Amino acid sequence: MFGFLIKKSFFDMWDNLIRIVILNLGFILAFAIIIYFPLLFRDIPVLFFAALGIGMGILFVYSGVVSTMAAMIADYTKPEFKDFLPALKATYPTSLLFALVNLALVILFQIAFRVYGGIQSFVGPLASSFLFWVLIFWVLAFQYFFAIQARLDKKFTKMIKKMFLLLLDNPLFTVGLFIATVLIFAISAFTAFLLPGIATIFLWWNVALKLRLYKYDHLEEHPDARRNIPWDALLTEDRERVGKRTLKGMIFPWKE
Repeated sequence: MFGFLIKKSFFDMWDNLIRIVILNLGFILAFAIIIYFPLLFRDIPVLFFAALGIGMGILFVYSGVVSTMAAMIADYTKPEFKDFLPALKATYPTSLLFALVNLALVILFQIAFRVYGGIQSFVGPLASSFLFWVLIFWVLAFQYFFAIQARLDKKFTKMIKKMFLLLLDNPLFTVGLFIATVLIFAISAFTAFLLPGIATIFLWWNVALKLRLYKYDHLEEHPDARRNIPWDALLTEDRERVGKRTLKGMIFPWKE
């Protein structure tokens, strides 16, 4: 299943290359705001975090829109500019709430790591280690939020609940998802994040959730089949839609 996830995500990106580049330009601008705007107030903590909050709000609202368009691509639909405003209206409330939660966590973790790092007894390293694993747990679950927003739910509390349920029910899959996310991010650095870029990460997360949900559709009909998911059968339609394309055939079609 994971191999097909990689293949589908890649060809979904390739078939929408111009759209992905355009969406990535928006992310470059959003990250420029979130990185440089707070630095103007780095000597004034209150204004620094206020500026950081504004930047995170812009980034997360844009992420909600991009995730909605990525979900359309994952469903073999070609998103257009006219889809931007409907996606914005549908996602901005929960995107802003999620930005606020993450800003609060940034502030709390910064304070907590500073406080516990200054404790000389064993309590300091122990508490710091606990906070580190809480942070890892949050980052892993984070991957599902915007895909859930685009595909499953628009109620904030239910979205938070579902992202943790998906993590707990699919721990190895989620770790694999994160490793691939880091690789996509690292590769993107060589193209100034134009390709594959952050938009491809959102496409990756959306394709992952789309395919993973087949498991739960199957379990609704066969609740005792949790240890034997027939992925070959569940992915038949998507495999037919993606086709038998290969990277070699894409670059050298005359050799196929």
